[in-house]
Parts: sequence; C-alpha cells; structure tokens
Amino acid sequence: MRILLIIAALLSAYAASAQVPAREDSVPYGNNPQAGHYLDTRGFKLYYETYGQGEPLLIIHGNGGSIDNFVYQIPVFARSYHVIIADSRAQGKSVDPSDTLSYEMITDDLNALLESLHLDSCYVIGWSDGGIEGLMMAIRHPDKVRKLAVTGANLWPDTTAVQPWVVGWALNYNAFVKKTLDTVQNPSKRAQAKNTLKLAHLLSYEPHISLEQLHTIQCPVLVIGGDHDVIRPAHTLLIFQNIRKADLWILPNSGHSTPIFYKDDFNRVVGDFFKKPYRTISTFGMFQ
Repeated sequence: MRILLIIAALLSAYAASAQVPAREDSVPYGNNPQAGHYLDTRGFKLYYETYGQGEPLLIIHGNGGSIDNFVYQIPVFARSYHVIIADSRAQGKSVDPSDTLSYEMITDDLNALLESLHLDSCYVIGWSDGGIEGLMMAIRHPDKVRKLAVTGANLWPDTTAVQPWVVGWALNYNAFVKKTLDTVQNPSKRAQAKNTLKLAHLLSYEPHISLEQLHTIQCPVLVIGGDHDVIRPAHTLLIFQNIRKADLWILPNSGHSTPIFYKDDFNRVVGDFFKKPYRTISTFGMFQ
C-alpha cells in the first residue's frame, strides 16, 4: 500500500511511544554527493545512489518516500551487494514535469535505470508502493528480477485488500488535494499541489494487478506483511498463493513498517532468502 505518505507525517509523533531503532551509521542516504547520480531518462531526471560491491540489488521505496526510508537496509546489504536505490518519479529529488503518474511508469523508469547500468538482472526489495512496483517489475520485465522480496504490497485499492479506514482516509485526502489545487494561484505552490495530486491518485485509485498477472511471475518471491498491517493479512496471503515460487512471512505484532521496527529480522530473513536456493515443498515434504 502507498501508505508512506501517512507514515512520513506520523512517524515522528509515533516515535515518542514506540522508539525508532538507532542507526548504525550517519551516512546521509538520499543526499550523498559521493554516491548520488542523475539519469536523464523518459522525460525527467531520475536521482539514484549506489553503495557496496557484489551482485546487484535494487531497493524500491513507497509513496511519498525517498532513498532515506531504507537507512536500516542500505548499510547492511551493501556489505554483500551492489545496492542501487532511487528516488522514484515525482518523489524525492526525481522531479517529474508530467501530468500523470502510474506504477507502470515508475516500474519502467527503474527498468531504464538497470538498462543504463548494463545490468541484465538483479535482486529486488520493495516496501509498500515499492512492493507493488517490484511485483510489476517481475511481471513487465521478468528477465530483470532474480529474486524479489516485497512487504506491504497490494494488488488493488479497495477494502478487500486495504483496511477500510485507510481506504476512506485516502479518498478524503485525494478530494482535499484536488480542492486545494483548484484554489492555489502561486505557481510554485500550484506545481507542488499538482505533484501531490499525482501521488494522491495512486494512493486512492491504484494499482490494478490481476491474479492472472501474478501467475506469470517466474522468479522466487518472498511475500511479507505485518499481522496488523494496513494491508489485510488475507490479501498478503492471496498474493503468496498466486505466485508459483513464493514464500510467506507474516510478522507477529507488526504493522506496515517492517523494515524499520523489525529491521534486524527483516534484513536477516530477506538476506537468507536471497542467498539460499528456492526450495519447493510438496507432498511428504510438508511434514518437515
């Protein structure tokens, strides 16, 4: 779910009652001149950073987020992988002049980034919207994804997938942003409101991924969610059940922010999933 817009607003307040884990370094992820680059592609300049050496690993953030959402993952995975992480179109430093925004556009942007780096395939981690785009990457550009780990992803935006209060909040937020855009006259503020409306549209009305599309995914996928996630656990289970090579991990006593509040477990389990061969379990193997 594209819920990082909400998280960005509430995280600092929530931290007072649930302590945000300490970081292991002070690298300015998302604003690091030594690691930052721009790719002029598909009508805009995509900002991205790279860290570490080894097999390539693409990490994808969620709605309204940026590179620094993964401050707990980048340094850990950079020990073993060449980490590639971008500010998605219309977010962070990736300013987007277009009038529309879609998950397909963002997914194809990331594919263009991998092409520019001459990478035929990579491992992928996606959180929230990033999970949606990870699934779409495996659907639209299957050759690019070796293994995929997604947390807090959804296939469609209604109450069968997303908690009802979140659906209501998102629709109200979308209407509020539209009303704001109609009244703003200042050019810079109007441009900002226009960009926010593009993100709000995703929040309210997208994605629309079919189960048939999930059936086409060939790479192993680790499907992750919290048992108190804004994405219904039953929907996370549905995603798992419709991918041919999939593992399922539902974290107990967890919400949407598994890479933050369960960072050590998240990094360990995802790391193991990437390193170990995928194991098909059937018949009497189910007793193990």
